[in-house]
Amino acid sequence: MRAIRITEFGGPEVLQFVDDEAEPTAGDGEVLLEVSAAGCNYADTHQAENSYLAPSSLPLVPGAEAVGTTPDGRRVVALLAGGGYAERAVAAEALTFAVPDEVDDGQALALVLQGTTAWHLLRTSARLQAGESVVVHAAAGGVGTLAVQLARRWGAGRIVAVASSEEKRELARELGADVAVDAGVDDLASALRDANGGRRVDVVLEMVGGPTTDASLAALAPFGRLVFYGMASRRPPTPVAPAALMSRSQGVIGFWLAHAMRDPDRLLAEPMRELFSLTAAGDLRPVVGGTYALSDAAQAHRDLRERRTVGKVWLDPGR
Repeated sequence: MRAIRITEFGGPEVLQFVDDEAEPTAGDGEVLLEVSAAGCNYADTHQAENSYLAPSSLPLVPGAEAVGTTPDGRRVVALLAGGGYAERAVAAEALTFAVPDEVDDGQALALVLQGTTAWHLLRTSARLQAGESVVVHAAAGGVGTLAVQLARRWGAGRIVAVASSEEKRELARELGADVAVDAGVDDLASALRDANGGRRVDVVLEMVGGPTTDASLAALAPFGRLVFYGMASRRPPTPVAPAALMSRSQGVIGFWLAHAMRDPDRLLAEPMRELFSLTAAGDLRPVVGGTYALSDAAQAHRDLRERRTVGKVWLDPGR
């Protein structure tokens, strides 16, 4: 079958388009999907170079999410252990979700991983309270576009979007951000405080790492929470001392969706129901960005790494 195969770790150049990948076989508690759309995430670029939280082994077919049809005709979206960049993939039944007719493939992909991440960042990790200010880094990305909308819906006081271009900042404002800040500004900590009316911020959703994390922590208010869920810059932030957090009454919280996947009935079913319902009703807008042929997966990774994409990026296995 057609698929993307990785036989050595590295950058986008290691993604090989092949037509002789072995067909996957579903085991107990699993289901085989005829894939109609495969999600492409920034985390996939880390997996390709083996710099992600979970180490990979070779050879591998990447891809952590897919929309497809089951042998009994159900249209579902699924979180995968891998193998999504292919014509067919195997998913655990517990991690598949029936897609409403009102939700298209790209929207379903946007919700199942990035949407549930945004949901948990705000509700589970940050425990957002009405009236609190929220900073969303990478606000035009898959998680960021949904986090801006959910924060607005759930009563955030002031939403500060951070993005790398004026086009992306305008998108964030359209989605509900009160103000947008240039990610490349010289003094990011001051820019975040200025964007919040001169006050320190209550919640920061951070996935860049390095100086961006440091500046975000410097802008955090007492009792503020910084939720760290990625390191796109591939640069670690300055280590945080517990005593320093105590002196400022602040919290730094990590989040990885893999832990929610271990208990899907409790930690994924509710977010998916809410996200699907909001989308079907037109109250939530999953932003579907670029669609690439499966054979162009390497270009999709280049564009993700160069910040040339917005919203959800996905691959078409039929191309």
